[in-house]
Amino acid sequence: MCRTLGIVVALLSVAFTLVRGANAQQADFERPPIDYLNAKVNDPVARLAEKIAAGSVTLEYDEGFGFLKSVLEHLDVPLSSQTLVFSKTSLQLSRISPTRPRALYFNDDVYVGFCQRGDVLEFAATDAKQGATFYTLKQDRDAVPTFVRDKGGCLSCHASSRTQNVPGYLVRSVFPDRSGRPLLGNGTFTTDHTSDFRDRWGGWYVTGRHGSMRHMGNTLCGEDDTDFDRESGANRTDLNDKFSVDAYLTPHSDIVALMVLEHQTQMHNAMAAANYETRQALHQSYQMNELLDRPADHISESAQRRIASSSERVLKHLLMCDEFQLTDSVSGTSGFATDFAERGKKDSRGRSLRDLDLKTRVFQYPCSYLIYSPAFAGLPDEVRLKVLGRLHEILRGDDDSPEYSHLSPTMRRAILEILVDTLPEFDSLHPSGNAS
Repeated sequence: MCRTLGIVVALLSVAFTLVRGANAQQADFERPPIDYLNAKVNDPVARLAEKIAAGSVTLEYDEGFGFLKSVLEHLDVPLSSQTLVFSKTSLQLSRISPTRPRALYFNDDVYVGFCQRGDVLEFAATDAKQGATFYTLKQDRDAVPTFVRDKGGCLSCHASSRTQNVPGYLVRSVFPDRSGRPLLGNGTFTTDHTSDFRDRWGGWYVTGRHGSMRHMGNTLCGEDDTDFDRESGANRTDLNDKFSVDAYLTPHSDIVALMVLEHQTQMHNAMAAANYETRQALHQSYQMNELLDRPADHISESAQRRIASSSERVLKHLLMCDEFQLTDSVSGTSGFATDFAERGKKDSRGRSLRDLDLKTRVFQYPCSYLIYSPAFAGLPDEVRLKVLGRLHEILRGDDDSPEYSHLSPTMRRAILEILVDTLPEFDSLHPSGNAS
C-alpha cells in the first residue's frame, strides 16, 4: 500500500472514531487512552488495600458484621449515611429481601454495600482519573482480608445510559413485589436531584419526614401488580415493623442521606464522562496531528467541541439545573444532615456548599460540594479550566441562559464568594471575582 493511500485509510479510520465518539460514549473506555480494566488506580479502597498489604493497617472481624465496622472506620464513612434497599437489584440479590435489606454506606468518594449473611462486602470507589472502580472483600474471619478488583462483571449494570455511559453509580427506583423482585413491566426510574419526588426510592426503606410529598419507599406491590400505595410508606420514622433493625448498625435509612446520594452518584458520573471524553478527544486529535504533520499539541476543532460539550454537562450537574422543587420540608432521622454539613469547607462568613436547605431544594447554595473532590481536581486541564471559567461567567451574571435561571443574583453572589474563599484554583484563575 502506498503512503498516500495508507494515510487516507488511517484518516478515514480516525474520522469514523471521532464521529462515533461525538455521538455517544462507547465501550472505548476499555482501550487506550482510558484502559479502564487495566490502568492502575489510586482510589481510597486501593490505598487501604496497600496499607493492609504493608501491615500498617489491620482489619478487625466482627461476628455479626464481618469486616464492615472496621472498613467503615478506616475509609472514614459515617454510620449516619446508612440507607437500606430491599429490591433484588444488586450483586448478592439472593441475600436481599424486604425482611433482610441491603445496607449502603457512603462518603464523598466511597460506597460500601453490606448484606446479612453475605459472602462479601461490596465497594465502589472513585479514582480521580479512572472514575468508579468496583471491589469485593470476602467476609471470612480466617482469610487474609483482600480487596478483589472487578474486571468487568459489574459493568453490565454500572456502565450504561443510566450511568452516563461510563463505569459509574446509580440509584434505581423500582416497583417491588412482596419478595423484593422488581416488576420491570411497571417501569423503573434512575433518580437524581431532578427526579419527581413521587418516582423516588421504590425498593428502598426511607426514614424521615417530608410532609405532603409522596415517594415510593417503604412500599410493596400488592397481589395486583398495579396496586401500589404511596400513602402507606409516607413519613415513616421507625422501621421496626418491617424487619429486625437490630441486625444493622443503625435503625435508619435516612431520607436526607438518600437525597444527597442521588445527587452525588450522577455528579460523579458526569465528571467521569467528561474525563473520559476529554482524554479520548485529545488522544484522537493527537493521532490526527501525527498523520497531518501538525504541531503535536494542536487540538482540533472537533476535539474542542467535544470538550466544550462535556464541560457544559458537568456545569449543569454542578449547578443542579432542573432540580425538583420541594413543596414541603424534609427532615431525616439519623443525624446525617448534621454530619454531612460539618464536613464542609466554610468561607469567611461561615457558609458552605454543604449547607442544606431541605425546604425548597436540597442545598442552600446549589453548587455541588464535589467541586472540591479529587475527581474534579483530576479532570484534564482542558475541561476543568473550561468548567471553572464558565462557572465564573455564570456566577458573575455574565451568562443569563435559561438553564441557569434558577440561580438568583443573590444566590450567584453567595456561591461566588464561597468559592473564592474555599477553592484556591478558582480564585487564582479569576482574582477579580473576590468580593469578600
